[in-house]
Amino acid sequence: MSNETRESSFAVVAGRGVAGAPGARGVVVRDGRIDRLLPDRDADRLDGAIDVGDAWLAPGFVDIHTHGLDGVGPEGLDADGLARLSAAHARHGVTSFVVSTMTAPEASLVATLRVAAAAPPLPGARFVGVHLEGPFLDPASAGAQNPEHCRPADVAECERLLDAGGGCVRMMTLAPEHDADFAVIRRLCAAGVVVALGHSAADASLARAAVDAGARVVTHLYNGMARFHHRDAGLVGLALTDPRVTAELIVDGIHVDATAVSLAIAAKGIRGVALISDSIPAAGMGDGRFTLGDEPVVVDGGVARREGGALAGSTLTLDAAVRRVRIDNGVTIDDAVAMASTVPARTLGLDGGVLTPGAPADLVALDDDGPCATWVDGRRVWRR
Repeated sequence: MSNETRESSFAVVAGRGVAGAPGARGVVVRDGRIDRLLPDRDADRLDGAIDVGDAWLAPGFVDIHTHGLDGVGPEGLDADGLARLSAAHARHGVTSFVVSTMTAPEASLVATLRVAAAAPPLPGARFVGVHLEGPFLDPASAGAQNPEHCRPADVAECERLLDAGGGCVRMMTLAPEHDADFAVIRRLCAAGVVVALGHSAADASLARAAVDAGARVVTHLYNGMARFHHRDAGLVGLALTDPRVTAELIVDGIHVDATAVSLAIAAKGIRGVALISDSIPAAGMGDGRFTLGDEPVVVDGGVARREGGALAGSTLTLDAAVRRVRIDNGVTIDDAVAMASTVPARTLGLDGGVLTPGAPADLVALDDDGPCATWVDGRRVWRR
């Protein structure tokens, strides 16, 4: 990895152009922000520009749901682990990421949140906070989560978690049927935390009421919830039809069939779908035996499963997700990048995810082999 000093002003040009900006072939960066886009006619006339060759230039990816990478996860997380995660995400074109926890005892979650709250400057991708996936989940819909640690939503515990996080809790996934009067949803919204619905048996009516109370995301659509039925649309039906909701999608070809991915994109539109990795610490480590939370996991052929056969997160990365949704679903580079950058950044309320004047200079150069360079705030943090 290259951890380079940021220049105050520079330009980057890409042979295939700028994703989402027809007619542009590069950007000018000044003081860590996008100063302007370079039209195709001007790109070849600019002396000293960084030329990334036959590649696309895109806004850096934003992973709002990742449990780890390259052997590092939220359990036992420390400053060194955060630095390793930051560097690993940058290699995959990610410029902003969260740490997603597994459902666990309160003491374990508090420990992770305290490390996150004291996070030092990092060498690669920007750490933007914690996504608490649980602990207020439906044990019968736990999926890869340990049902023994799933518990009803409790405002007092919620307050303790928020306090431990010191403002770093960015999102929480919960099951609305276990949140009496939506008290925790309302408390989280008041604290500026994005509320996601998931690992839930809620029907569409209850889910809609939770959205009315402030929930705005459905966690890994189709997974951890009842199957769609034409007489009982459930959380899936709510996610596909409510424009207030952003639907997360894992497009690894395992969690969701390609036809169901296309259905979600057709129903929601590009602006309603956020690609996620849902990666676990085993991602990037090859096949073998690992742990996720406090449970053993076997990765075989890149597929992670509990010993009983249930899927246990993924080994996907967001650059692979962008490539896969283009191949499997015929999505354009502009739309694939939007679902991996613009939509997740907007979902978390981040200043970025787009390449427009004034936006952070969070960039990724993509060629046929994947990312070839990544910049965060105008600082090149990785190059192939």
